[in-house]
Amino acid sequence: MEQRITDRALRLALVASVSATSLLAQTRAVTLEQAVQLALDVQPAMVQARGQVETADATKLSWYGSWLPTLSASSSASTNSSTRWDDRTQTTITGSSASYSGGISASLTLFDGLSRLAEGRAANADIESADASLVNQTFQTMLQTKQTFFSAVSAEELVRISDTRIERATEQLNIAKEKLAAGTATRSDTLRSFVEVANARLQRLNAVTQLAMAEANLAQLIGVDGAVRAVREDRLFDLVDLDTAALREEALVRSPTILAAEAAVKSATAQFGTIYSQYLPRASMSYSRSWSGNQWLTLNPSWSVRLGFSWTIFNGFSRELTRTQRIIGLDNARAQAADARRQANAQLTQYLAALAAARTSLEIAQANQAASEEDLRVQRERYRLGAATIVDVLASQENLDQSEVDIVRASLDYLVAKAQIEALVGREL
Repeated sequence: MEQRITDRALRLALVASVSATSLLAQTRAVTLEQAVQLALDVQPAMVQARGQVETADATKLSWYGSWLPTLSASSSASTNSSTRWDDRTQTTITGSSASYSGGISASLTLFDGLSRLAEGRAANADIESADASLVNQTFQTMLQTKQTFFSAVSAEELVRISDTRIERATEQLNIAKEKLAAGTATRSDTLRSFVEVANARLQRLNAVTQLAMAEANLAQLIGVDGAVRAVREDRLFDLVDLDTAALREEALVRSPTILAAEAAVKSATAQFGTIYSQYLPRASMSYSRSWSGNQWLTLNPSWSVRLGFSWTIFNGFSRELTRTQRIIGLDNARAQAADARRQANAQLTQYLAALAAARTSLEIAQANQAASEEDLRVQRERYRLGAATIVDVLASQENLDQSEVDIVRASLDYLVAKAQIEALVGREL
């Protein structure tokens, strides 16, 4: 029985070691700052948000161009063959004729029902909305990256904890073997210690698997082929003291989510203003000049000037449909902006509560770790002296192992809650 347990433990150790070595050989180390920058560069949502900003800028440039005249130029040259019968000479005459033409034209909108003024306001509002959406998406991408990065860091910490558990279990196994050899312990103590070693190695194998998954998720998020390793930085685990009242007031003023929603309201308002220009008349002027003839150097010139007016009196209620759609869009934008404020307020309450709970859990886990370390030391010494059983020692080891896992989990919860508050407020805490 003892030999079978030993063989199983060794096989688990070999698999875990090979897996860890393979992963380390293929990983690329990145810091949190590097991971965030890579994610901002490659995430499709960020590419789309930057594209919206460029589109809004191009729309504003097009609006500037609407105040300028439209220019165009044209030219053509042609040669035609001709064959005719000459009665005088009684012969067929073959020849050709050439023609040339060219021209330039310009047109200018004199009055368009004030639509260009409304479109200018709409273009400015669209730029502001696109910029706000880009900022909001930036912080959302940063939040997603931080969550994935912290998960990878925590997974690596759990591997380290598993290594420590294996060391403690192996040390206890050696103590049990020594007491068995001295006749002061039973074979059951040794077998229980073997089981604890095997369980510790199995825990490490599971931790290595979770680490590989976390690193692969991080690699996918930041656009790196293969796995990456999240570099642990002590500064990330610094606890912060927050003025919750001031933070709430700041969030309701500068939250990227709220600013994006309010910018969408401005854009919808500006778009609604453009509908009224469709009820007014329009006036335009055009000028053209052309040249034509059979010889390129002696072309005959001509020109024309045109002044036109148009007024759509009735178009099958198409304008009314557009107006209704714009009103509905504006109402929706206003409702979403109001909901964004309420949601930001509720989320901040949730995140602050999660941050406080995680900080308390972290402090409790750290105190429990210190107590468990001392308890394990005492139980081991009592076991050496025969005053405690192996069950007491293994229970103390289990408490210590769990306290270390609790520290990692509480730290992860704290970092995630902090990152969520940062994304909501729009700045680093």
